[in-house]
Amino acid sequence: MRRNHLTAAAAICLALIIYATLAKLAGRPALAGHAEAYWVVVIERFSAYGLLGLLLSFLLPGRVKLACTFVVAVAVGLEVLQAVTPDRDPRFIDVLQKAAGGTVGVLLAQTILAFLPRSPS
Repeated sequence: MRRNHLTAAAAICLALIIYATLAKLAGRPALAGHAEAYWVVVIERFSAYGLLGLLLSFLLPGRVKLACTFVVAVAVGLEVLQAVTPDRDPRFIDVLQKAAGGTVGVLLAQTILAFLPRSPS
């Protein structure tokens, strides 16, 4: 049952990231309004991908490379797709921020999983 909840949470997180990345600028959700400071945008990106990495890592325990690869592939893929959206501009620094957030999320989840008690088999 818990795995279904994690799958749903990861899918919702991914859907929201896709929407926020590819939506027109006027329709994009903003944390502090549309005139937000650059550091707020960096925190939004980092934490959104960090949450995605955390959820994926809980879904794929012990598969750190797979979870990291998926998060980085999503970051790169969505940034490339921004190139075809008229009012969005893809940048390499955005990919680095997103990939770093996802990787930190994966590593944080792996650290948490290492300290959780294992069920007897």
